[in-house]
Amino acid sequence: MSVRLRDRFFALSAGQAPAGEVARYLAEVDATDTEPAATLDGLAISWHPTARFKAVRFVDAERIDEGVRERFARPSEPAPHLAAVFVDPRELSFRTFENIVPLDRWFADVPLELELGEPAELAKDVYAASLRLTDAGRARLEGLDTLGLHVPPLNAATRGGERFIFHSALLAEALTEAVRRAMPGPMLDGFSHVNPVFRCNGFEPGDANFHRHRDTPYYDAARGHVSRYTVLLYLTGGTGEPALDLTGGTALADIESFTCVVFDQRYEHEGAPYRDGRKVFLRTELIFAADTEAAHDPEIGALFGRACYLTGESVFAPELARHADAYYNQVAAAHWNGLAPGPAREPYLHKRFRGVDFVANGYDFWFAKRDGLSLAECAAITLLDYFNCKLGDESFRDVCESAVIEAEDDSWIPAFLRDKGGAAPEPAVAPFDKSLLFPESELPDGVCCPFHDFGAFDPTRFDEIIDLNERAQSFAKAHIMPAPILMLGEDVVLDPEKFLIRGNQIHVLGKESLTPVNFAACWNSGGDPGNYIDVAATVGAEHFLVPPILFSETGGCHHLRFDFFRNGWTVKHRRATVPVPKISALDELDLHELEEGAPQPWLEAVDPDLVAGGSRKHPTPWWAEESALVDELYDHLGDYAYEGYERDEDEEDDDEEE
Repeated sequence: MSVRLRDRFFALSAGQAPAGEVARYLAEVDATDTEPAATLDGLAISWHPTARFKAVRFVDAERIDEGVRERFARPSEPAPHLAAVFVDPRELSFRTFENIVPLDRWFADVPLELELGEPAELAKDVYAASLRLTDAGRARLEGLDTLGLHVPPLNAATRGGERFIFHSALLAEALTEAVRRAMPGPMLDGFSHVNPVFRCNGFEPGDANFHRHRDTPYYDAARGHVSRYTVLLYLTGGTGEPALDLTGGTALADIESFTCVVFDQRYEHEGAPYRDGRKVFLRTELIFAADTEAAHDPEIGALFGRACYLTGESVFAPELARHADAYYNQVAAAHWNGLAPGPAREPYLHKRFRGVDFVANGYDFWFAKRDGLSLAECAAITLLDYFNCKLGDESFRDVCESAVIEAEDDSWIPAFLRDKGGAAPEPAVAPFDKSLLFPESELPDGVCCPFHDFGAFDPTRFDEIIDLNERAQSFAKAHIMPAPILMLGEDVVLDPEKFLIRGNQIHVLGKESLTPVNFAACWNSGGDPGNYIDVAATVGAEHFLVPPILFSETGGCHHLRFDFFRNGWTVKHRRATVPVPKISALDELDLHELEEGAPQPWLEAVDPDLVAGGSRKHPTPWWAEESALVDELYDHLGDYAYEGYERDEDEEDDDEEE
């Protein structure tokens, strides 16, 4: 049934199926509920649509777990490296809204010899030029529209048509050189490169316009980059009313295929479909060295944060999409003209999570000051909400009660939260001592091995098993102990020591680098030590790299502010699932099956992504001698990092000193 649902999805997407047939198929999808097949980029994925997994995305197939990879369809014959996965749209956050398809392979075997003709200046800082290229390059660019990757955009009500986003460094490099050779010298002052992220937009006659808007500039403070010009490359030609309208600049009614239009991102613009055929164009931008003297207005970052947050919330409350779109346009205009007044009324979200009421807009988060509700708990809930973290199999926002409230300002919030009652009977995010996951080992009893002393053999007191268990614990600790928040199934707990309060800031402590662990052992019978190390629990560890959270206490509320985009902060968030080891008792094992190659449960449960050098493309167990991790350990520990190496006393002394 799942294969039929998968294949039928693409069959119906390819043609004009009768409405009744589509309705019957959608009803069957809504009646289907299955477990996810794998996890990718923090999202649970399925190889076919279900009532939960309804949003299709295209990914490099090699990134999917090898054990289930073949179940995922390869719907694009021209790009067989791409697999279609289905995700739960309720799990999306600003990190995963957009599906950026890797397409360098699409251009790898084609000579991209691009040349722009003499550019015509249509208005101030608006240029048009024809793109000349080989027949093979032209066919490859035109073929983008045949890959079957188009999906309705998130804010389809204002964008019109369909699109997909892709990444190609090869195409960007070729366009970069063409721009350098053709565009006027003064315009290129500080020019760095063409952005390798492209949008491929498609419109049929009769589609809605791409409504009037400004393009939000790309900005990367770490690299000192900012975009200044939008690039539109029209793959098809036609006539629109007009096809492109730049407010205060120019309007293009007739556009020839492979026309490249470059304009300053200060221009507000709108696009209409062609009257006489399909309109297909690529959009990217020119990246420049950022002006170090540019001023900064924190409220611009705050508005962008709200726009991202409301985009995610619009999955639950579609009426928020128009507010998000308005914020995006307000931000884009503010980069050039300063911040203009916003709408008279703004949206807020009232949420309730496990008895804790709070109000949020994506930048500000308000909690009533109550007994038993600490600032650390407020910060943890805010992180969970902002990143839409997973609690068990559900997203954070999915388990919250939520309602949209529109108001002129935030003065109503303190009284509103005070009226919501007293403290929750139990903490929504309770403190937790993570050391409880790692009990101390028993003392060794000196028994040789199960082959010689089977009757007296106790795995929990055997020195080699104890050593391996402690090394496994060290691995798990390296990933679990630095995490400020843990998911224990559907429960969520926090480590108060990771929320450091200084002045009016809450610093969320964490760790970026991962520490690999090595072990080696030699056994002659009764299996290997690894056969005795099983999984005691599976813990989701949330690691955050975020700027300090600002807070104030006014009107009986904790008011937290997340200025993620101030001073060029880029926000990172990583979720890892870490198996906690335990030693199995003899009565839990079938010793007759402990031959060479027998399962080693804890070792096999470790996600390769947690290991330096780990790869799903080459899923060698990380403890194997041929794995990337062991090679790395050889570099750090020397030849004695592998089994059976005998060291002399001098080497042992050196080891102790190190």
